Amino acid sequence: MLPEHPLEGDLNHILAHMGDLWEELRATNIFLTGGTGFFGCWLLESFVRANETFGLHASVTVLTRNVEAFQKKAPHLASHPAIRFHIGDVKTFIFPEDTFSHIIHASNEAAALIEKKETPERVRDSIIQAARHTLEFAGGCGCRHLLFTSSGSVYGPQPADVLHIPETFTGIRDTSTFRYAHGEGKYVAETLCADYAKKYGFTAKIARCFSFVGPYMPLDKTYAIGNFIGNVINNEDILIEGDGTPFRSYLYAADLAVWLWTVLFRGGSCRPYNVGSEEGLTIAQVARTVAEIAHAKQEIHILKKAEPGRTAERYVPSVRRARQELGLKQHIGLKDAIRRTISWHLGQQL
Repeated sequence: MLPEHPLEGDLNHILAHMGDLWEELRATNIFLTGGTGFFGCWLLESFVRANETFGLHASVTVLTRNVEAFQKKAPHLASHPAIRFHIGDVKTFIFPEDTFSHIIHASNEAAALIEKKETPERVRDSIIQAARHTLEFAGGCGCRHLLFTSSGSVYGPQPADVLHIPETFTGIRDTSTFRYAHGEGKYVAETLCADYAKKYGFTAKIARCFSFVGPYMPLDKTYAIGNFIGNVINNEDILIEGDGTPFRSYLYAADLAVWLWTVLFRGGSCRPYNVGSEEGLTIAQVARTVAEIAHAKQEIHILKKAEPGRTAERYVPSVRRARQELGLKQHIGLKDAIRRTISWHLGQQL
């Protein structure tokens, strides 16, 4: 008997909440950018499970610069017969000659530029160039439906009096920092999606993604909750580099997969949908929750003191549109999400 998949419960969860929407992929070819990242791994895991369960006879081609690295990261996906690879950079890749009915542009190359502290201009331009090149490809490969994973950063700073930011908020443009240059790049990419969809006749679905947690999330990057989980797994004190007051919310990766596929299959063309959780917590509260779930005895260190009278920063979406139009909801709460993420990472170390 084969060992149970380490994400068995999560994959069953995704299929249970997708219903018959998978039929859209029957006998199709999908092209995926960002397929080896956090979002991409979950899209591939759920695609493989649905493809096998429902006999869809679909295939996916993953754009990557480094197949070998992905083979080490997820060998069961890299060797799956329904998954193929196309080597190239998302901004310059040579267009494959195959026909693709669906394209998912989930590349997050700008994240590496932010980590390297490249200029805001380079961050913004990288996002725009990648989107334009992918959209050019979509225009000539038979694409009928495209999903672009945008970001909640398109709104700019969330006003203090807006507890949950809606898609109708017009935003505050500011390209002077990495975060808002990222948002500006994503916003321009959204407008390009609309332009190319009109020009070439495909539908462009837009998912404005906020914050997430789950297996495959790196524990040593710029994600606060990932760093906290990494701390407790490594028996280290939890370190909060700021003052702990900003509000964040986290959607678990299995719910994220349901949301992304549903936006692709059922979302309105060029109509953005916030993707995330409405359950806002301060960074300090998130750190304490991680410590509680892990039964950690280590201390939590907050490096900066909060400025008296300063309003706390927020990055929490309203998901009313996704709930009302697409029937989407958060099924897995934060505590369970943290528990599942820790368990998966510990299993990877065995």
